[in-house]
Amino acid sequence: MFSIILAGGSGSRLWPLSRELYPKQLLNIQNKESLLQETYKRILDFIPSKNIISVTNTKHLTNIKYQLSKVVKNPIVISEPESKNTAPAIAVAVKYLLDNYKNSENEIVLVVPSDHKIKNITKFKQSVKDGEKLANKGFLVTFGVKPSYPETGFGYIKAEPINDGGYIVNKFVEKPDIKTAQKYLTDENTYWNSGMFMFKLSVFMDELKKYSPNIYSIISRHDFSENEDIPYTEFSNMPNISIDYSLMEKSKNIAMTELKSDWLDVGSWKSIYDVSKKDIDNNVKIGHILDIDSKNSLMYSSSKLVATVGLEDTIIVETEDAVLACKKDRVQDVKQIFETLKQQHDNTQMVHKTVYRPWGFYTVLAQGEGFLTKMIQVNPGQKLSVQSHNHRSEHWVVLSGTAKVVLEGKEHILSPGHSVDIAVKAIHSLQNPYKENLQIIEVQKGDLLIEEDIVRYEDMYGRV
Repeated sequence: MFSIILAGGSGSRLWPLSRELYPKQLLNIQNKESLLQETYKRILDFIPSKNIISVTNTKHLTNIKYQLSKVVKNPIVISEPESKNTAPAIAVAVKYLLDNYKNSENEIVLVVPSDHKIKNITKFKQSVKDGEKLANKGFLVTFGVKPSYPETGFGYIKAEPINDGGYIVNKFVEKPDIKTAQKYLTDENTYWNSGMFMFKLSVFMDELKKYSPNIYSIISRHDFSENEDIPYTEFSNMPNISIDYSLMEKSKNIAMTELKSDWLDVGSWKSIYDVSKKDIDNNVKIGHILDIDSKNSLMYSSSKLVATVGLEDTIIVETEDAVLACKKDRVQDVKQIFETLKQQHDNTQMVHKTVYRPWGFYTVLAQGEGFLTKMIQVNPGQKLSVQSHNHRSEHWVVLSGTAKVVLEGKEHILSPGHSVDIAVKAIHSLQNPYKENLQIIEVQKGDLLIEEDIVRYEDMYGRV
């Protein structure tokens, strides 16, 4: 069996903790591992790593590879040039499998999102086996979850049981209003749509050709055994569409198996509240919190003291550069904040002021027309990649520790107060081979000051 892990979402409903360049699947909220790492380990329990393909988009590729490298050596990650929703992502991954694994047409693939929490692995594996039986009969299989409360943020599936233990899907239902969701709660033939799928590779391609010929024609022109990177000029013509709209709701060949394990879609702050440990007043407190007389609320602090008085059914989330306050029954609307910030080109939607990297972290101190200032910390024994920039120059000043700078092949050792200039397109690296933290101020100047303006030549973290 193969597995495809979908790892390219933005996690907009978990703003301000989740950002476009560091989405929810990379977060570890009250856990030692991120949602992505938990998902990979769950699949690794019964599928070997050589058969697990993670698909993301270019802007997340570095972080996805780094996190998965903590789980297995050389994880297989393919990237899309831009986000185009789940249908193109799954289609690209299926074509990759067909091109790189000989005679795999009739093999089964399990498709899972990277932002679910499932604790009962035994029951999860049994549900996968049940789905495999249906997939071997030629069905596109979806996994349904029995509703436990009236959720308006999920899609629903209406299905009827068949003789061999599965279900035939009659209808996919959009996210309902609260009255309809309450009705579905008591309907024995209605399930939450988990967003997990299973099918033979050949069956998927046949159905894709029939119902989404535009996606099929684009991926058919590309051979992933020769080049893993699909050209942007081709991929940009992909429709931005989910697998549900493009295929599952159109095909006459859909079956469902019930997911018997526990299941949580970590899609909103309410889901974080539901899964977290609560105090005597049913409050969830994460970080530096001082509360008086609040009930049934979530308070999250990443850096500052958050003091609350008399809250009820409220979500409060503090990050370094943003604060969210909303009623618990309005958490689905946080996505509107995210989208509004995106339309306004506000960086608060895009990235945190402090960004963690394998070698340490950086904090954006100031930004304006043609300049950007950061404080960079490089941990002991770590180093940035050997790189260059096409659009910006940099000026580094050492604040503390000792910097080893490699610039155009020459080494420079800099102590506090000393500085160096990095010209546009100059090949350079910042390193800290010493036992103390290295902190520098970096001033960037140029016409395009974005993280993507990096050409890597060597990297100890495998990001080349």
